Amino acid sequence: MQSVDRAITILEILARVGEAGVTEIAGELGVHKSTAFRLVGTMQARGLVEQTDDRGKYRIGLSLVRMAGTSAARTDLVRVARPMCKQLATETGETINLAVLVDSMALYLDQIAGASALQPHNWVGQRIPLHATSNGKALLAHLDPREVDRLVPHLEPHTARTVTRRTTLHRELAGVRERGYALAVDELEEGLTALAAPIRDAHGDVVASLSVSGSTHRMDAATLEATVEPLLRAAREVSLAMGWAGPAPD
Repeated sequence: MQSVDRAITILEILARVGEAGVTEIAGELGVHKSTAFRLVGTMQARGLVEQTDDRGKYRIGLSLVRMAGTSAARTDLVRVARPMCKQLATETGETINLAVLVDSMALYLDQIAGASALQPHNWVGQRIPLHATSNGKALLAHLDPREVDRLVPHLEPHTARTVTRRTTLHRELAGVRERGYALAVDELEEGLTALAAPIRDAHGDVVASLSVSGSTHRMDAATLEATVEPLLRAAREVSLAMGWAGPAPD
């Protein structure tokens, strides 16, 4: 734990002064120069600090900056999307989930339960298969097909309805692009149906997805049809709030 504490102190030093050499770091830590050198060497190997051109001084590394930026971006996304999620939950009565692509999974960032969602499963913080969920398909649909295959090398079945053929998955993703939303019926769990639409950032890139999920028994064809318009509207509103300047609605 002492090494962890010292590493945190080094980051605090660099955050305060911008750049510092091993001698300066050792002095502030109250340790021998060789100890400080070993610590910053380990941190440099992990991308937490990086060496500058100024006589071996160190600064906070790009890896840490990226992690902080990613965390801040996700926090902003949840904050921006929360009002639209609440409104969508009120309109549909179902569970609303906000997800992003992380590695080869969909990570659920936020969830709002509607009036009809009795004791919903809490998905926040969980990672869900991309090919077996509406959120996952909405995130995959706008990627290059080769990237899709890389992210989902194995189409593992979760129920009898899970897509397990690659040609079928790519055909479904083409449908998502054409319709503007993804659908998953009994694919991750029996009795669970969900619709999802992509959320775009200021550059027009898909950065998240928004879904409406509920009981398959309750979400019949008529209910699904009635859910599409409010879902697409909510996703569009979140996208606009994230800086997207999309086409005007029809």
